[in-house]
Amino acid sequence: MSEKSKKGKNGFDPSDLKPEEMLKFEIAQELGLGDKVIQEGWRSLTAKESGRIGGLITKKKREMKK
Repeated sequence: MSEKSKKGKNGFDPSDLKPEEMLKFEIAQELGLGDKVIQEGWRSLTAKESGRIGGLITKKKREMKK
């Protein structure tokens, strides 16, 4: 599969993520935003969607510390 077929015009390749980016992408998928992010990139998300992802990242990180 070529690089262009893995991602949209402004999207990204989910197979090449750092651990912290993987957590962010996993949460986006849980919220049903995974396809949108792959096709259009993180900048396509609304402030509300981004804030929700950020809040859940913080929550999961706190849970991991315990």
